[in-house]
Amino acid sequence: PPRPMDISSSQTPAPESSPDPASPSPSGKRLWAWVLFGLLILSGGGFALWRLITPGSAPAQEQMSGPPGMPVKTQLVETSTVEDSTKFIGSLEAQQGIALRPKTEGRITQVFASAGDTVAVGDPIVQLSPDRRQAEVNAAISNANAARASRNNSQAQLQAAQSRRIEAAADAELQETEYERISGLVAEGVLPEQRLDQVKRDRNAARAALAAAEDQIRAARASLDEANAGLAQAQAESAAVVEDLQDTRVTAPIDGVVGELEAKLGDYVTAGDVITNITQNQSLELNLPIPLERQNDLRPGLPVELRLFQGDQPLVTGRVSFISPQADTGTQTVLAKASFPNPGGRLQDGQRVEARVIWQRNPGVLVPTAAVSRLGGQTFLYVVEQGENPQTKQPAMVARQTSVKLGEIQGNSYQVLEGVKAGDRVVVSGILNLSDGAPVIEMDPSQQAGGPPGAAAQ
Repeated sequence: PPRPMDISSSQTPAPESSPDPASPSPSGKRLWAWVLFGLLILSGGGFALWRLITPGSAPAQEQMSGPPGMPVKTQLVETSTVEDSTKFIGSLEAQQGIALRPKTEGRITQVFASAGDTVAVGDPIVQLSPDRRQAEVNAAISNANAARASRNNSQAQLQAAQSRRIEAAADAELQETEYERISGLVAEGVLPEQRLDQVKRDRNAARAALAAAEDQIRAARASLDEANAGLAQAQAESAAVVEDLQDTRVTAPIDGVVGELEAKLGDYVTAGDVITNITQNQSLELNLPIPLERQNDLRPGLPVELRLFQGDQPLVTGRVSFISPQADTGTQTVLAKASFPNPGGRLQDGQRVEARVIWQRNPGVLVPTAAVSRLGGQTFLYVVEQGENPQTKQPAMVARQTSVKLGEIQGNSYQVLEGVKAGDRVVVSGILNLSDGAPVIEMDPSQQAGGPPGAAAQ
């Protein structure tokens, strides 16, 4: 059952405070408060909207102006030296080289050099076994000594015969004088005839002794000639076996670099076997098949640069040293040769290299390859010039897409034949993010020195 109402706790206002019929009720006050709050909200949003769309308002101006410009790296186009050149691929050849072969057979008992060693004329390379040849040398030397002794004996005999002849000639002369004197005395009757017969006999004996002495001299000379011939033969045989012995030590016939040793320690080699190669690579040559259309530009002394593949800097610069007087009708080329020095031995015989024949050097305009963009088969550069920001209509630096005609690539740069000139400034980074007339901001020199990441790739 409902609880009885406590009259004493009722909050009904006293009769003396009853409301005035003209004053609003509490619920009406709350309603008016909400209405007033809504009006304030609406008026504030409208003001904000008005500030947003009004041209003089700060937020709208910031939104309409857009970014001030894209930071880019630029480079001033300058006049450079442009080369008219043709690239060739070939292998270097040493101007002098030799296959080292022994002159005799034998077993390799010692190796003096290794592959890659630099040797001079006469430096030993390998030693062959010399035992048998040493015995032959000893025998030949003994024979030569015996022949020399025989020759010396023949010389002594000749000298003795010459001495006897001198004595016999003196005695014969004396007997001739005595015979003439006695003959005169006998004719005058001073001496008897028998005395003349005696001196005549002595004269004849002296003549015979002189003739015998001369025969001995001739025999001694013949013996000496034979001894000299024997000695010469013995000496020749000795020299031959000594040379054979020396041939067992194989030496370098030229200055150069030792190649791979084909024969090893303990191998038995015969005369004519290749032991190794010695290459003189102080200077090298390169064959250049020059197209006939450039034959008139070809001349001795023309510079030729050598590069490793994908290399930027030349290794060495040589000169055209030979031009063939005949053309190859099959390839329609003329053979030229370029000679190159080899400082430091960096170049090797047989090394494949890239060569550039430089026909002419003329002034021209070069731009980095990173500055070039291509679209629809055409090439473009972005040239920075004074223009107008397309959004703010205010003066600004803009990137102007400029069509260019390119020549040959030279290192990391292209030759520009048409489109830009010296004094223009071109964009060299971030070109993929640019469009014609886009506002740009040039980086300061410190930023440009390093360049933005990926600039080279773009």
